[in-house]
Amino acid sequence: MKKVVLAYSGGLDTSVAVAWLQEQFGANVVTLTVDVGGGSMRDGVERRAMSAGASRAYVVDARERFATDFVWPHLQANALYQGAYPLATALARPLIAQLLVEVARREGADAVAHGCTGKGNDQVRFDVAVHALDPGLEVVAPMRVGMGLSREQSIDYAEARGIEIPITKSSPYSIDVNLWGRSIETGVLEDPWTAPPADVFQWTVDPSAAPAPVEVVIAFEGGVPVAIDGERLDAVDLIDRLHALAGAHGVGRIDHVEDRLVGIKSREIYEAPAAVVLHTAHRALEGLTLTKDTLRFNRLVADELARLTYDGLWFSALHRDLRGYIASSQRVVSGEVRIRLDHGTAVLVGRRSPLSLYDKDLATYDEGDAFDHAAAVGFIEIFGLPLRVEAARHGAVGKHHGAAWAWTEPLLESLPTTVADPATAPA
Repeated sequence: MKKVVLAYSGGLDTSVAVAWLQEQFGANVVTLTVDVGGGSMRDGVERRAMSAGASRAYVVDARERFATDFVWPHLQANALYQGAYPLATALARPLIAQLLVEVARREGADAVAHGCTGKGNDQVRFDVAVHALDPGLEVVAPMRVGMGLSREQSIDYAEARGIEIPITKSSPYSIDVNLWGRSIETGVLEDPWTAPPADVFQWTVDPSAAPAPVEVVIAFEGGVPVAIDGERLDAVDLIDRLHALAGAHGVGRIDHVEDRLVGIKSREIYEAPAAVVLHTAHRALEGLTLTKDTLRFNRLVADELARLTYDGLWFSALHRDLRGYIASSQRVVSGEVRIRLDHGTAVLVGRRSPLSLYDKDLATYDEGDAFDHAAAVGFIEIFGLPLRVEAARHGAVGKHHGAAWAWTEPLLESLPTTVADPATAPA
């Protein structure tokens, strides 16, 4: 390994990793810092990288690309891992991995490095993505192959080498942030019976202390949010606007025990105010504009796309093809959704679309009902035909081949029953 590109956050561990890679492998270290929003950028990151010994420091503002090419396709798919996690951290990893490979090619590097441990999901996401894009690159993870210093040891290591490091109060939690969400784990959170302490949350107020409810109208075009309350915004500004508004009303807290890729269950706390609101709004608009069969199939695609992303398989053919299907299905998902932010909840209160499949004249029970009630008789006749044939040939469900059990066991005698007839009715 002659030259390595290190994914560099500017924190203690990656600052120490610059010097450690040089000492252990004699490598020329180039750093790459990617701004994915949410406060992920530290001040003076280029200076800190150079003081640690980097020969060159790249800083890339990828917020808009992250939102449009990674976040929006998963919002369009309603992709939530295990139905809960908006995939914030998982979505950022393939973007960072792609940039690592591109910088490595530009610099003529033969390896890339990241700061992941050997226990989490991110190591898999980085390693698999890099090798999918460039199988010839070596991937090094200092925390996984021997660096493994304690916080105190890392500080001593840095001070002995004159490395500039951020000296801040040590957090009891492991935290990752980007514009789509904030992930918090470890510490007291490792006990799933323990309620998250107040200091876990930074983006959302306590729902009980939230101000009076407000309503917000979100406009979508092709399944992508484009405006808030009539004001068109680019992707990053829209997410930031909803992040601040929803967080101020306590919306966006998620407490989830999830199955990690490496085979263990992990209790995770997430703050994702914009994601929670936008997923709620997008699902509502799909319910108005997509057919029953498309909605059913989309739920299958959402689960598979979320799993592939969580597992680090963004650059697989299946992931690419599922994104293509989702993009096609979203052509008609345009309109407006009204959401009420109310003490920690994002409540759907209205939706409308020029492409709506909802027809009030067919749905109404009032005057103007255009539905042909008489046609229902023929529909029921045909729809129920297979079940009637089955019952005639095989008997009621459970009453075949001498089975002792049956769904059709009598219920009447076992339930409280009142029977009124003319002889017993009150005068």
